[in-house]
Amino acid sequence: MPDASTPRLPWLLVAASLVLAALLGYTLFALYVPAKHRIAGLERELREVYAREADLDTRLAARERRLQAVSAERETLTRRLGQLERELAAARARR
Repeated sequence: MPDASTPRLPWLLVAASLVLAALLGYTLFALYVPAKHRIAGLERELREVYAREADLDTRLAARERRLQAVSAERETLTRRLGQLERELAAARARR
């Protein structure tokens, strides 16, 4: 008759626990760590893209200011040309 005072260890439960612990370890170290590194790389790339976008925005604003300056200068020159043409026509009419 088996001794009732010593409980038997359920080996199937122990084996299942070890398999579960192994799967958990694999999940944490084999899948989680590379995913975390990939996320860090993507965040770094995103910061670089944002920095490039800010640089392009700055360059675009500078070009727009230059374009406004050139357009204003062209408008001024157009008005001056019209004024000079009228003066020339008036001078030719007096002759």
